[in-house]
Parts: sequence; C-alpha cells; structure tokens
Amino acid sequence: MSSRMSPLLPLGLAALLLAGCAGAPPAPAERPAAEPAPPPVAAVPGVGVEERDWLPPLFSGVEDEAHYYISRLPDRRFVTTYGGEEHPRPWYIAAERLGQIGEPAIPLLAARLESSDEYELMLALYALMLASQDPSLMAATGGDTLELGSVLDPRHNAENLALARAWWQRQGWRWE
Repeated sequence: MSSRMSPLLPLGLAALLLAGCAGAPPAPAERPAAEPAPPPVAAVPGVGVEERDWLPPLFSGVEDEAHYYISRLPDRRFVTTYGGEEHPRPWYIAAERLGQIGEPAIPLLAARLESSDEYELMLALYALMLASQDPSLMAATGGDTLELGSVLDPRHNAENLALARAWWQRQGWRWE
C-alpha cells in the first residue's frame, strides 16, 4: 500500500462536507414581537390540550375568529393557568383573544352584556375592557377606554356592567 494520498480523496471529502451543509434545516423564523407569548399550558381537569386549544380549520377573517371566541366565552373549560404552582392564576383564553382582536370584537361583546350567565358576563366585561384599548380605536375615541373597577370577579359584575353601559352609550354609535 502506498503512503501517497489519492488525488480524489480531498475532492470526495469536500463534496461530503458541502452536501452536509446544504442539507441543514433553515433556522426557525422569529415570531413577531407584537404577539405576546402564551402562558405555560397547565392541565385543566377533564379537558385535553387538543380540545382546549382546537381552532376551526379556516377563518376567513378576523370576524370569524371573533365569532369563534365569543362562542367559547361561556365555556368554563376554555381556560388554562399561569404563574407557576405556587401562585396559579387562570388565563381566560377566549376573553384574552377577544381583547387582542380589539375593535372588531366590540359589537359582539356588547351584545353579551345582556347575558344571564354571570361567568360569561364577567368575561365579556373583561374582554370589552381589553378590546376598548385597541390603539386604532383609542385614536378615534381620544383615549376613551372602558375602565372597570375590580375585574374577573362576578361579585363586581353589576358595577362593571354599569360602567360598560355608560361607555357603550358614549361610543356605541361607532358600530351602528
């Protein structure tokens, strides 16, 4: 056997290295900074992750998404927790998403102010408060947002409902 290296060996090694580099998967795209990270998912008794996080396969627009989350407001299982094991806090998925949708969700939320379900009313009030903080709406209203006292406590529904109705009296004409 000769101690001399074959001239094809360096070319073969170079080809293998290039093939390995070319097959590397692309780096994952970064998420937009505007979208907040969801809280850590915790177990919800009787609800699997697939059921809790399931979304219809197609939304043809933000209105479809708003209608979907409105339909989930009264569902007490459509919640997760955050804050760790020491201080777990509920994360009301539908209300939070409706708040993020903002102005397009407001007429749907205003219609839920007549709900006789105290849980649904509590979440509709909270989501309406969040949605009223939509930056484009705030620009149009001169910063007139719905400001509630104590939120996410059905014992305060009556006082929060009065505040929501007063805000709707001032701003509801925008959706007529």
